[in-house]
Amino acid sequence: MTMPRKPAYDRDALIAQARDIFWRHGWAGTSLKDLERELKLKPGSFYAAFGSKDALYALAMERYAQDGVANMMTLARELGPLGALKAQPRLVVEASELPTRACMLSKTYAELQARGHELAGQARTHMVAMKTCFADLFRRAQKAGEIGTEHDPDRLAARYQSDLLGLRMSAERDDVNASEIAADIAADLDRL
Repeated sequence: MTMPRKPAYDRDALIAQARDIFWRHGWAGTSLKDLERELKLKPGSFYAAFGSKDALYALAMERYAQDGVANMMTLARELGPLGALKAQPRLVVEASELPTRACMLSKTYAELQARGHELAGQARTHMVAMKTCFADLFRRAQKAGEIGTEHDPDRLAARYQSDLLGLRMSAERDDVNASEIAADIAADLDRL
């Protein structure tokens, strides 16, 4: 009996690379040929590894979302829940190593929702999970006495996520001082 040949690529590394390609160019702006060329995969290897462009896009979004939650949890361990929420806007603006500062999930949702594409629903699900992460941090900040208990953590999380998404788009523009907006978002949290 012959053993199947082990692929000559690192699947996780390819997903991370694809995430950055999709994040930068979007779903429609990234062709299958682009992916094959950038990932250095022949069509047969691409299909064996991922099945389709949409399947790879779904994996890339999942990686993006998991990384976002993991980064917030790391910040919360280092700075506390309120400290993490206050630091995130500044980190978004200062992140020069990202393919783009705009959120991959919101870009996907905006691009594909009108088409009725199932990836838009997946992007929405990931955004809801991120909002849940924010709500948990607001609850933890309330428990720690860092913000008042009269505030609804879910409402705070929805507003915070909206502020971050706007900030991420503003950070892409050269006519907006995104650093000032980030500072304002953090200062608003001190007033809770």
